[in-house]
Amino acid sequence: MGKITLLQGDITKVSAEAIVNAANSSLLGGGGVDGAIHRVGGPAILAECQIIRNRQGGCKVGDAVITKAGNLPADYVIHTVGPRWQDGHHGEDELLRSAYLNCFKIIDEYDIKTVFFPNISTGIYHFPKERAANIALEVITRCLRENANIERVNLVCFDADNYNLYSALMAE
Repeated sequence: MGKITLLQGDITKVSAEAIVNAANSSLLGGGGVDGAIHRVGGPAILAECQIIRNRQGGCKVGDAVITKAGNLPADYVIHTVGPRWQDGHHGEDELLRSAYLNCFKIIDEYDIKTVFFPNISTGIYHFPKERAANIALEVITRCLRENANIERVNLVCFDADNYNLYSALMAE
């Protein structure tokens, strides 16, 4: 898939221009990748997130905001809030699509060339992994077509299930 790379590992350890955080709407850290990014990134990320919260009251599901990366080996963290899976009849697909699209708006605005995405909403938010992977690949492929400045989109899968799923989908 040309400019899309698949990795298995810990997104907090990748040297990057930008990483994406599967955040919650409070922007104050939480479980999963969000908690890990806040722990490793340190208080600088939290301080910027608090400024954003004070300005706009957090981050809505499907939206994205950007901060510096604190102690992470990255320049920026793009925080996006994916949807919690309910039953597929509450706009979950569109909200997940929106989360990815809003990340790409920030990528474009900041002229980011390389970005690393986690598997948004598939952990504690229980979005079905295959459904989420198809949406992610659809949006990423479209955004790469529309923005020639992006050099690489890296998908970082923490678990083997997501890695194997993306690997199979990307081989099709």
